[in-house]
Amino acid sequence: MEDNTKVILDLLLNKSALKQNIADDCQVVFGEFKKIISSEIEQLKTSVTDPRIRLSVKEKGNFEIHVLIGSDLLVFHLHTNVFRLPDENPLWGTKYLKEEDNRGYFGVIYVYNFLAESFLQNRVNDSGYLIGRMFINKERHIMMEGQGQLGFLFRDLENTILTDEMIRAIVQSTFAFALQFDLLVPPFDFVSELSVGEIQLISDSLQLQTGKRLGFKMKSDDNDFF
Repeated sequence: MEDNTKVILDLLLNKSALKQNIADDCQVVFGEFKKIISSEIEQLKTSVTDPRIRLSVKEKGNFEIHVLIGSDLLVFHLHTNVFRLPDENPLWGTKYLKEEDNRGYFGVIYVYNFLAESFLQNRVNDSGYLIGRMFINKERHIMMEGQGQLGFLFRDLENTILTDEMIRAIVQSTFAFALQFDLLVPPFDFVSELSVGEIQLISDSLQLQTGKRLGFKMKSDDNDFF
């Protein structure tokens, strides 16, 4: 029983405290993201005078930011849990994690891309897509999985330490990818048959499911994730 108590105390004082420290620091990092996202949007506003082009930021609590940029809406979401890399992940074979396995625990920020109209028209059946996620460890070393530049610019965990300049680069990359990621026409057969009820729903609340892909495979889908 005494041995069990020692193990429990060790887990509470070390692993649980580690996870809490990472979670707390990730909230600070997310706050830095909020400031830089707002700064980037305000900078864009100085050059974009067309009132039809949407540029705005809305905080949705402590863990989520919505960014309207043109016809897109980006959702930055901080997960409230801390995760350990799976045992089979090749990063466990690197010197950086072999020296200290506590470096293999991460907070995660996700970035999703939706059509702006999906939110503005409350089209709850519309799809959004994960375009990037950032892993942050106790030393603020980061790595990213993602589409476009997000998939290859920030892969070196050992040597990539988060800075304001890096946050700005990540934010700009998400903006650029979303704006370049076009809405595609769905296959004809996908929309060729509707019931009376479905067409009434479309008329009343624009419920026809819409997403940027709608069945088409993109070249960027071939990116290798961790």
